[in-house]
Amino acid sequence: MSFYKKGKDSYSFPMIKWARDLFPICRSITGSGIRKTYDYFAKLNPEFKKISFKTGHKVFDWKIPQEWDIKDAYIQHQSGKKFAEFKKLNLHVVNYSTPINKTFSRKELLKRIYTEKKQPDAVPYVTSYYKKTWGFCLSEKEKKKLPNGKYRAFIDSKLKKGKLDLIHALLKGKQKKEIFFSSYACHPSMANNELSGPVLLNAIMLYLKRKYPKRKFSYRFVLLPETIGSIAYLSKYKTTLKKNVFCGFNLTCVGDERGYSYVNTPYENTLADQAISSAMIGLKNVKKYSFLHRASDERQYCSPGIDLPVCSFSKSKYFPEYHTNKDDFKLVTNKGLSESFELICSIIDIFENCLYPKSNFLCEPNLGKRNIYPTLSKKNTVEDEVRFRTHLLTYSNGKNNMFEISKILNAPIKKLLKEYKLLKSKKVLI
Repeated sequence: MSFYKKGKDSYSFPMIKWARDLFPICRSITGSGIRKTYDYFAKLNPEFKKISFKTGHKVFDWKIPQEWDIKDAYIQHQSGKKFAEFKKLNLHVVNYSTPINKTFSRKELLKRIYTEKKQPDAVPYVTSYYKKTWGFCLSEKEKKKLPNGKYRAFIDSKLKKGKLDLIHALLKGKQKKEIFFSSYACHPSMANNELSGPVLLNAIMLYLKRKYPKRKFSYRFVLLPETIGSIAYLSKYKTTLKKNVFCGFNLTCVGDERGYSYVNTPYENTLADQAISSAMIGLKNVKKYSFLHRASDERQYCSPGIDLPVCSFSKSKYFPEYHTNKDDFKLVTNKGLSESFELICSIIDIFENCLYPKSNFLCEPNLGKRNIYPTLSKKNTVEDEVRFRTHLLTYSNGKNNMFEISKILNAPIKKLLKEYKLLKSKKVLI
């Protein structure tokens, strides 16, 4: 089965199909839902290997919780009518709810129903991983329409000693230095805040294997449950990661078309900061956030004592559909995912082609005899394209990386790469 189409220097993958396939699954930080999701991605990228942590295992200041699974849930009015049906929308149940089968008055039940008052049409996503409870989620409008009377609250779930799973893969290159990609696979049916990151990560893996079978650098990919998963992974691989990772990206909410955003590392002084910011030069609706706006697993990767050079990349970091049932495929589109894919691939292309360009000559090389500079000199004969060529040469000293040069010239890295390839073909740059 082919997962991609290849044209001249172009690759595309059916990310939107993958996301739609996985959307119905009720995922959580443990259990069968997240394992089904891992199994799906392992068919795309068989290099993935599973790692498990048993319930109660200590990972830094945390303990792996019990494993949770759910079969069904609803609230049923005395008339027989059902509300908050799990099988119709898995966000209707507070994730990690304990089992219940009990009758309540409407007043009693309302204490266990969660809504988002500022978005009365939306069903919110609510969790309680580390304190046992149960509950249901409805839109505010649905909640207000619940008729008086008795209600049966039914949740067919199970909490047991089990394990927390994650998957990772290392695509080795000539160098042990690693570029790191992470995303999470622990949310139920939400398209942007859940599935966009994992499908992008898998497309990047396929791109690397197809386009760069003989890689300069190594690439590490991790899919895990957010927060507890990254903490568990770091507890096992901290030494290796600190030794080898020199640039990394956490991928989250990358499927919409509204813009581009990123969260810098704490001090904004890493190669990852340079790479992600330069990749967005020339794009519209770009928003930069400091580490004070951290929200996803960059919190763990950049924490004191870990200090990995990892930025977080999103399309829209803040969006009204976040953590509600409105986060669907009206928000996440093929175009939105493709834009994210192209941006990350442009960064990879720099790593694999010309991270530190260097001139082959002392002083200016004679570009005229190589037919890439005007040989007739008169006023205003040097065009912008040629001037840009000489600017790239000026800063290609083998010490400046291409992301730094991109920022200096305020030029997209794709443009620099194209120019670099021309100058390399003329044996001007190495």
